[in-house]
Amino acid sequence: MADSGGAESGAWAFDSVAAGGGILGADGHPVDLRTDVPHIARVYDYWLGGKTNYAADRKVAKAVMAAMPAVTESVRANRSFLRRAVRLLAADLGIRQFLDIGTGLPAADNTHEVAQRAAPDARVVYADNDPIVLAHAQALLTGTPEGRTAYVHGDVRRPGEILAKAADVLDFTQPIALMLIAMMHCVPDEDDPFGIVRTLSDAMPPGSYFVLTHPVPAAEAPAGDVPAEDLAAAYALMREASTGSFHARPHDQVVRFFDGWELLEPGVVLATKWRADEPESTVISVGVGHKPA
Repeated sequence: MADSGGAESGAWAFDSVAAGGGILGADGHPVDLRTDVPHIARVYDYWLGGKTNYAADRKVAKAVMAAMPAVTESVRANRSFLRRAVRLLAADLGIRQFLDIGTGLPAADNTHEVAQRAAPDARVVYADNDPIVLAHAQALLTGTPEGRTAYVHGDVRRPGEILAKAADVLDFTQPIALMLIAMMHCVPDEDDPFGIVRTLSDAMPPGSYFVLTHPVPAAEAPAGDVPAEDLAAAYALMREASTGSFHARPHDQVVRFFDGWELLEPGVVLATKWRADEPESTVISVGVGHKPA
């Protein structure tokens, strides 16, 4: 494996870029990115102020914003929590390894940027199964000379494959920060999301940390911030844009993801209230767990 400036060829690193600028999938065939169809990663990109989005994505993004004007605040709050959590882990808790599953499109302050600002020798492995993310993965691979930043193509529904590929870069005898940022709501109950997280958790050595964010259901929308009916309408649009892969879960189920972990204070709370008191509205629950020795 090459250092942070790039990646060697190999099944776990990059899929190939086809001649003429097209993208080849894991099977070696060109991938149709279908920019005429809305894609949830590009919708999020629009809300974050990015430029990797198209007319179909912007149409959905604006429709959700019309139903729930606070959606951009919620997405920014999720990103702000990521920064706080990674900074805490790298700067204060001595974590030097990060496994970030469900990377999404590159944005400001990606995990490796925050971690390596605090600890230049930090190693970060990103994992995603999205060809659109794959097309922009090179942007994620600009890290510090002292550390390493790598991308693996993998589906969270096959956690064993991700763990095996990540082991090329991460030392699973030393603490790792497992990160599932706005990821598990894309996994329906029939795919056993709790079993997936348990498999990933069991692979983490003692001293590791687990960082999770997850949207709350309309019934648990913060009183006075986001009307439940607006949130329900926004979620319906999101579900349509993501071909059904959008599953908000109640507080007790989000807490359940942390089985086997010791939750750091203040536990599972809204993103704006995790070691902060931000004014934005949000419908994102967050938490950080520690794996005891």
